[in-house]
Amino acid sequence: MWDDAFPSFLIGLREGLEAGLIVSVLVATLVRAGAKSRLPQVWTGVLAAIALSMSFGAVLTFTAASLSTTAQEAFGGTLSIVAVAFVTAMVFWMRRSARGFAGEIKEKVTEALAMGSGVLVLTSFLAVGREGLETALFLWTTARAANESAGPLTGAGIGLVLAAVLCWGLYRRVLRINLTRFFTVTGVVLIVIAAGVLGYGLRDLQEGTVLPGGTAYAFDLSGSVDAGSWYSTLLQGVLNLTPAMTWLQVAGYVGYLAVVMTLFVRGVRGVREQSGAGVPARAGAGVGARAGAGVGAGVGADEAVAGGKRADAPPAVPSVTPPATPPPATERPAAPPPATGPPSTPTTAPTRRPAWLIPVAVVAVPVLLAGLVVALAHPKPAAGETVAVSETDCGQGFTAPEPGRQDFLMHNTGNQTSEVYLIDPSSNAVYGEIEGLAPGTTRDLVATVAGGTYAWRCVPADGRAVTSKAVRVGGAAGAHAVVPVSERDLAAPLKAYRAYVDRGLATLVTQTQKLSDDIRAGRLGTARTDWLTAHRTYASLGAAYGTFEDFDQKIDGRPDGLPGGVHDKDFTGFLRIEYGLWHGEPASGLKGVAQQLAEDSAGLKKAFPHQDFDSSDLPLRAHEILENTLQFELTGDTDQGSGTGLATADANLAGTRELLVLLKPLLTTRAPRLLPTVDADIARLQELLDSAHHGTGWTPVDRLDRTAKARLDGATGQLLEDLSPVPDLLEVRKSA
Repeated sequence: MWDDAFPSFLIGLREGLEAGLIVSVLVATLVRAGAKSRLPQVWTGVLAAIALSMSFGAVLTFTAASLSTTAQEAFGGTLSIVAVAFVTAMVFWMRRSARGFAGEIKEKVTEALAMGSGVLVLTSFLAVGREGLETALFLWTTARAANESAGPLTGAGIGLVLAAVLCWGLYRRVLRINLTRFFTVTGVVLIVIAAGVLGYGLRDLQEGTVLPGGTAYAFDLSGSVDAGSWYSTLLQGVLNLTPAMTWLQVAGYVGYLAVVMTLFVRGVRGVREQSGAGVPARAGAGVGARAGAGVGAGVGADEAVAGGKRADAPPAVPSVTPPATPPPATERPAAPPPATGPPSTPTTAPTRRPAWLIPVAVVAVPVLLAGLVVALAHPKPAAGETVAVSETDCGQGFTAPEPGRQDFLMHNTGNQTSEVYLIDPSSNAVYGEIEGLAPGTTRDLVATVAGGTYAWRCVPADGRAVTSKAVRVGGAAGAHAVVPVSERDLAAPLKAYRAYVDRGLATLVTQTQKLSDDIRAGRLGTARTDWLTAHRTYASLGAAYGTFEDFDQKIDGRPDGLPGGVHDKDFTGFLRIEYGLWHGEPASGLKGVAQQLAEDSAGLKKAFPHQDFDSSDLPLRAHEILENTLQFELTGDTDQGSGTGLATADANLAGTRELLVLLKPLLTTRAPRLLPTVDADIARLQELLDSAHHGTGWTPVDRLDRTAKARLDGATGQLLEDLSPVPDLLEVRKSA
């Protein structure tokens, strides 16, 4: 998250500081001109700019979400390049204009004072609105690149708050900042970040089939670089450098960086040379104008009067190059001429509009316009095409749909409940499905349609599958589909997994009998070692969510919910023995429990070949084993005194790895990029677990320092997140 936050933090800080300095100049100019009553007009313009910027961000977000996959890539890539152009222009503009922008703003305010309130509102709106729109666009781009919004939004929020604090400090003269140096350094960093955004945008355009070369990779290090490591995450989050990049991405990144950075550095040198040859600051100038220092902070030189500060002068504003002469008298409103002649006839005062009307309007108008754009741009699923299905005829009324999101009304005209699938008949890949469509009922099936071939497949509860006539949809491919898995596909992995578990149970029987013998002989020290060995063996067999039926509670049940807790007669198995061995219980009190564990292990070994193990449950184990680990072992919930929760977690990880090896052939063809990512996650988690393993001992969970615990939880959570698509990818579907 925090690696994704840095680019947005920097843009929020820089854009916020620019906008804040402008607002400070506007406010200070009005205060100095004795026009404090006009300040609400400035804040109204600022409020309108904020509302417009947020509405613009909403339009980008919701408009992109309504597009097809290919169109989203093209849209995002285009806006990424636009964002790069805006950021580049902003960097060069501030480098060129920083020394004189305060004077320009003051001139605009002076003109606006003479032209009416609407012009002053417009002045502040235009001055701040540009910064807001740039921020919204760049923030949307970085959030899309990060594939999450929490980090970029947090970073931008922190940057904007910090910018507000800095502007307040500059305005109140409690801070001194060399703004020229600040904008130069942040400009360099932003150019590097923008190069990464450009590379990401070019990749989006390639995936959206706008640009060629999507498979021409300059390098592909995904097989050797740990995608989950801190350095890889940092490079991807901050610089948008990925383990695999195309030649076009590399050329765009290097070319932009070389050209823009060279021009920027040359421009900075030119500004410094001009500063060195400039006229020195006059006496009485503020701190920020000393000796050609460029942009500083502190007392503005325009606040000095006759070599000293007026006693009643308002707070100063951060000044760039101060004006050489005091502000012209035209900045102060002229006194009205004295009344002459007879008094005028009293007239009825014009009705004044409420003070809240304009602020509410400037917020409501962009919000309503944004809502209208989103509503019009968001394509509602095309309704109206009703498709009839039955056990004898599937897809009556189905015609070639238009590309985009479609809402098919599936009506079961038969006498049996059916499974209904929208498929690609050439590969059986599923685009959408309805499970259990009862006779006489109608349900919606919403699917995104792109270029390709489509057909309906109906699978009645008691009957053979029926497939409709295929139709062809023109246009570029891009609709997401999942190649279905049948029970036959899972038969071989299931057989191999059952053999793996069966071998493990045979080992478990031997180990639990040895543990029982240790306790019977009073060798409690040896029993503690043998207990951990046997318990790790059991943990590696994937006993999650009732895999071993009632045997799991007997062998590895927790005391949670038992009336007597750890002393309850129904508390048995590994955890009961653990409690006794590490709480000084004599061997005589553990003999019966240990013998019962050995007998239950032998009973499980005998019963397992005959237990019902649904092949559809196999993909669930890839996720559920580690869910148990995160819920119980890494919280210390199962620890009964041995402090070996991480040893058990290590065994659970080994069981997950074994299962993924068996599922690899099915996953590789359906999600080729999934397993490299998962392998990197496993390697990172394994490294963290190994660091807690010291010889024959393990660091207890409750003795991990806060950083180590957070890393362990984070690595496990990331692995779980990356494993979460496995059950859906390998779900047994009747369409197969």
